[in-house]
Amino acid sequence: MLLEVAAVERLTPLVTRFRFEHPQKKALPIFSGGAHVVVEMPDGDLLRRNSYSLISDPNDPSGYEIAVRREDVGRGGSRYMHTRVAVGDRMRVSVPANLFALDIRARKHVLIAGGIGITPFLAQLHQIDFLQQPFELRYAARTREEAAGLALLPKSGRIHVHISSEGNRMDLGEILTGQPLGTHVYVCGPTGLIAAVTDAAARHGWPKSVIHSEAFTSPPPGMPFAVMLAKSGRRIEVGAHQSLLEALEAANVELDWSCRGGACGRCETGVISCKGQIEHNDHWLSRDERAGQKKIMPCMSRFTGDELVLDL
Repeated sequence: MLLEVAAVERLTPLVTRFRFEHPQKKALPIFSGGAHVVVEMPDGDLLRRNSYSLISDPNDPSGYEIAVRREDVGRGGSRYMHTRVAVGDRMRVSVPANLFALDIRARKHVLIAGGIGITPFLAQLHQIDFLQQPFELRYAARTREEAAGLALLPKSGRIHVHISSEGNRMDLGEILTGQPLGTHVYVCGPTGLIAAVTDAAARHGWPKSVIHSEAFTSPPPGMPFAVMLAKSGRRIEVGAHQSLLEALEAANVELDWSCRGGACGRCETGVISCKGQIEHNDHWLSRDERAGQKKIMPCMSRFTGDELVLDL
């Protein structure tokens, strides 16, 4: 969809809120809490596509809102949003997709966020309020200045803020103990937080089926490499700050995708030959699949070695 930037608001020195609306004020497709959109950024010769969680009310079709943390040492997408996007600009935004939805069968929702990982929960709180379901939210940040979600969270006794610099750290054991049977836990943020919650839940006997997570990751930079496409015989060069998926798209090679963060599995691609090592950075392939080096997730993974031939 070609949408117009209706508002740009700095929440903290590092985090900015962007609102998109239809140029003719038409209703946008509604979504569910935890959904994300992909925003296109034409940056010179590169067409960047970054995924961002929607933070606005899922039942409000008048616009979509995202919150973007600036990462100056990243690949350039967040810097583009912070420095080059202004009110009135028109940008292509995908239809929402959801890989981190609430399980509405849950007796209670326990939401655990770290840093910018608060973003998917902001829309989920709207949905929980609409459904009138029990919940508690635990929001951790190193400092209040980094806790961008504080400006967007509703006032509620069920929302608990943990600021490390103030000595108020989360106690996962206390959070996970005494919850009613049928509670589901959702965690979003740094990989260390997700691992800590997952490990603590396992130690306290929680079934894996009620633990849901979403990591905020982007394709890591690395050394340039090349791949061969078996069906066309083409050689594709991948730059140091370019993902394999972006390189394929730049060469007009069509590949299915959704999250662009290694979580949905849509861009999974077969490997015909691998003389070297695939650097798997996704959250989709199993340990055995990674070791077998017969599959790759082009949105996140890189390669070092002599030859990588893809089933494309």
